[in-house]
Amino acid sequence: MRKIIVNGEERAVEAATLDALLSLLDYEGNWIATAVNGEIVRKPDRSGFALNNGDRVEILSPMQGG
Repeated sequence: MRKIIVNGEERAVEAATLDALLSLLDYEGNWIATAVNGEIVRKPDRSGFALNNGDRVEILSPMQGG
């Protein structure tokens, strides 16, 4: 288990990579932006991007409405 912070909320997850984390949290689609520890992680790099204890992950997705 890794203890990470996702969008300001501490979580304990089994996901080893950013891509696995997104899947675990049910984030799908091409409109997602991700950053780990303040650095943007592009979609092609997510599957190989290893998560470590204490990482701060930000996941942004568009919302409908106005």
